[in-house]
Amino acid sequence: MTLRTRFAPSPTGFLHIGGARTALFCHLHARRYGGKTILRVEDTDRERSKQEAVDAILAGMHWMGLDPDEGPFYQSDNVEKHLDIAEQLLVGERAYRCYCTKEELDEMREKQRAEGLKPRYDGRCRHRTAAPAEETPHVIRFLRPKGGEVVWQDKIQGEIRVRNDELDDLILVRSDGSPTYNLAVVVDDHQMGINLVIRGEDHISNTPRQIQLFEALAWEVPEYAHMPLLHGADGGKLSKRHGAVSVLSYRDEGFLPSALNNYLVRLGWSHGDQEIFSREEMEQLFDVCEVGRSAAIFNHEKLTWINGNHIRDAEPKELLEELNYHLVKLGIEGVDQKKLLSVIPEFQERSKTMVEMATKVSFLFVDTLSGYDPAAAKKHLKISSKKPLAQLARRLESLPEWSLEGIEKVFVSVMDQFDIKMGKLAQPVRVSLTGTGTSPGIYETLQMLGREKTLSRLQAGVAYLEEKEQELS
Repeated sequence: MTLRTRFAPSPTGFLHIGGARTALFCHLHARRYGGKTILRVEDTDRERSKQEAVDAILAGMHWMGLDPDEGPFYQSDNVEKHLDIAEQLLVGERAYRCYCTKEELDEMREKQRAEGLKPRYDGRCRHRTAAPAEETPHVIRFLRPKGGEVVWQDKIQGEIRVRNDELDDLILVRSDGSPTYNLAVVVDDHQMGINLVIRGEDHISNTPRQIQLFEALAWEVPEYAHMPLLHGADGGKLSKRHGAVSVLSYRDEGFLPSALNNYLVRLGWSHGDQEIFSREEMEQLFDVCEVGRSAAIFNHEKLTWINGNHIRDAEPKELLEELNYHLVKLGIEGVDQKKLLSVIPEFQERSKTMVEMATKVSFLFVDTLSGYDPAAAKKHLKISSKKPLAQLARRLESLPEWSLEGIEKVFVSVMDQFDIKMGKLAQPVRVSLTGTGTSPGIYETLQMLGREKTLSRLQAGVAYLEEKEQELS
């Protein structure tokens, strides 16, 4: 039997980090065992469901490389079937119509609280003999079994037992005629052939109710794996301040999808002491049964460390798409892709995020610098640097071939002429060319930038120092 699992988000917001982890675990477990992943958008809450949220979820999944094998399917498209099944349960006397008013239910719960009991529906309409008129507002409730218990072997949590008498008679259809979550999920999971449900442990309370429905309908019950939830560093439930934001915001911060996936898979799962995983390794090794029961702690610093590793280990062409994305965000478009690809290796060791890399390479793809980093200019662009910079520009202009060897010879000759060490020449040059105090090796920086831009920026650096000199005189 082919493994079939599903990711079923509600389209009421973006794909946040917890949902992305669920989608990832579904994907990896299915790949490990030759299964299929299905995306079902649970949009039966029409008031809160938004198309822009659906689009954001799909975009987030696509960026992470988690496109489903089937779907997206929309739960709202199956409402007629949900209601047919509710009617079937009514005919089979596994459900009944409940005509209790809100006031009756409130009074019932208040009495239960006063008696120290858990507030829940007491089944008073189970055996109602005189039904009101058909048009009287009512809900359809499931006739839960009395006595016994629901037992399932959760693939993460182990054996879980819930006494049937601890559960009330679940509402299947609301008074407005719409199906409830638990009914819709059971019908959809059955129709889609879902045989493994991977979801957060906050759904454990729904599982015994859903199992009761599966059994009442004589349908095969899927297996379940309830993942521990993510917590922030302070131990609290993950929130926006901890990083529970759209996964696409992580793209904007410069994280690679491979790194985010790598980080998320390690939140609750491990393979020995290995920290860095390729996509292929995760798909070959991951098993949801090996996920731990303890809450996982989200740590932004660890994610950044993993991202740096993925940047360093990537083939340059694997970074092109993300680097272009961030260059465009900096306002740099139409970049020569061949040149961009050739310079990436010079920046991989120096970048923890793709934002850093885009910022560092940007000097190569603009005609003129917008200015100098104030701290770098103050530290390195001294009046004493003016003459060496001017002389360097003159000698580079007449250099027969723009090569690393030729550039190095010019630097050495200028250092000899002014009796200065490398740092006293290289750093003013670096600031003049890049606007910052950091870059790849200075010879490599000149070679990448090219003769024309190098000379133009050195001359601009000399002009800056002449202006500074006049201000001081």
